[in-house]
Amino acid sequence: MTTHSVDGEPPLLFPVRDGFSANHGASRTAEDGNVRSLRVVSAPRARTGWQTGYRTRLRLTDSAVIGTTLAAAYGVQLALAAPTGWSTTELMMHTGPALLLAIVWLAALNTNRAYDVRFFGRGMSEYQRVLDATWKSFSLIVLLAWVTAYAEARTLLLVAAPLGMVGLVASRYAWRQHLLRQRRRGEGGLTIVLAVGGREQAARLIRLLNGAPEQEFVVVGACVPTGGMHPGERVSGVPVLGDLDDVGQTAHAVGAGAVAVCSSHEVTADVVRRLGWELERHGVDLMLTAELADVAVPRITVSPAPGMSLLHVDTPRFEGPKFSVKQVMDWGLTALLTMLVAPVLLAITLAVALTSRGPVFYLSHRVGRGGRLFPMVKFRTMYVGADRDVVALAATNEAAGPLFKMRADPRVTRVGRVLRRYSLDELPQLFNVLCGHMSLVGPRPPLPHEVAAYEERMRRRLLVKPGMTGLWQVTGRSDLSWEESVRLDVYYAENWTPFLDLLILAQTARAVVSGRGAY
Repeated sequence: MTTHSVDGEPPLLFPVRDGFSANHGASRTAEDGNVRSLRVVSAPRARTGWQTGYRTRLRLTDSAVIGTTLAAAYGVQLALAAPTGWSTTELMMHTGPALLLAIVWLAALNTNRAYDVRFFGRGMSEYQRVLDATWKSFSLIVLLAWVTAYAEARTLLLVAAPLGMVGLVASRYAWRQHLLRQRRRGEGGLTIVLAVGGREQAARLIRLLNGAPEQEFVVVGACVPTGGMHPGERVSGVPVLGDLDDVGQTAHAVGAGAVAVCSSHEVTADVVRRLGWELERHGVDLMLTAELADVAVPRITVSPAPGMSLLHVDTPRFEGPKFSVKQVMDWGLTALLTMLVAPVLLAITLAVALTSRGPVFYLSHRVGRGGRLFPMVKFRTMYVGADRDVVALAATNEAAGPLFKMRADPRVTRVGRVLRRYSLDELPQLFNVLCGHMSLVGPRPPLPHEVAAYEERMRRRLLVKPGMTGLWQVTGRSDLSWEESVRLDVYYAENWTPFLDLLILAQTARAVVSGRGAY
């Protein structure tokens, strides 16, 4: 249940966290141990005007991308018409379809909710809606071209479709990075949240949201069920401002843009219904948390039932048409990448061979899909016999779990240090992908002794092929804890989509160039 927000000027109470607006302060009075009234000292509410400005910038950028894309496609049509060219009448005839496509394209973006504030800077839904709108637009133009026998539409579509998709997604990604940087600095694009529910559940929500301010939501206060409340009580560093009877008044007082309701025995369906009515008067959004850890949104659908709504979670599938698409994507993209990086492979081969004794390549037996062993090939980055020294260096291990990692590993050669920093030592794994041992994107390829120590949930990583890159690569690489690395791998195995693969590949380039977390 969601209500529409309205602009207002209620005040904002209490500091959110270090790095956010600090001009907050308030005093409160207690009545029978519960907070019943709030008196504001300073700090006006953070305005939500950023939404309008951000949406306007997206519309202008999308229009510019679409205009540039269609101009490029139009130029290709003109070039193909040489040497005769087009007459003035023909120019007008060919301009019409391009203008029609631009109008249909922009309209599709709007109707497909590509400018909905709920998707700004969150997950992949924003990109998915842009691609869906593009697909629908070109499908309509293809149908019209077939009905009107407009043969020249083929060039327009073949050029504009791929360029437009890449341009729109790239521009959205650039604006998203700008928005995330603003949120990290606390400069804008943040939604103030009031947490409601049991103390334990509210504490978990607060830790998750306030630990990642770039995801928009920042919790500034909590309302918990009556019982054992005392003045000055805090939950995960956030002040308790009242009980369930104070939610509407408190949300308005702190300038909350949303109220997040957590599960609790006291929070019944009737309480949520009445809370929704109350928040509607204050123009505050109502959000209900769903305790579905590591389940991607595309796997969740809402099924209506008498008197309630049921969340249906699709069972993960590890075979079928989706994975056939993945295999085709792997072979096609890997073949193209191998041809493009062939000169780099040759240069690295010479560098490794000329700077240290031993073979150029290093073969490491890894565990693939279904627990099958395969030889993973990499450029050698250590001196020969480095494996035997692991026991002697065990005390200096900086990794958790069964992994062994050292930031300043003495076994790494000078060339190897450069190769590792930018992941160039992993380029030969392209041949593993072509052989079907690995995928371009997937969980980290584990060693046999790591798999031997796996718990049941960790073994779910083996339901898909390991990858050259993955969520672990674009999230933090070697800086990740063992638990976080496992969680990301299991999440990928259960929630994989072709679009997620493309997004990870795009983010991998940035992670490799920055060298963050690689050693």
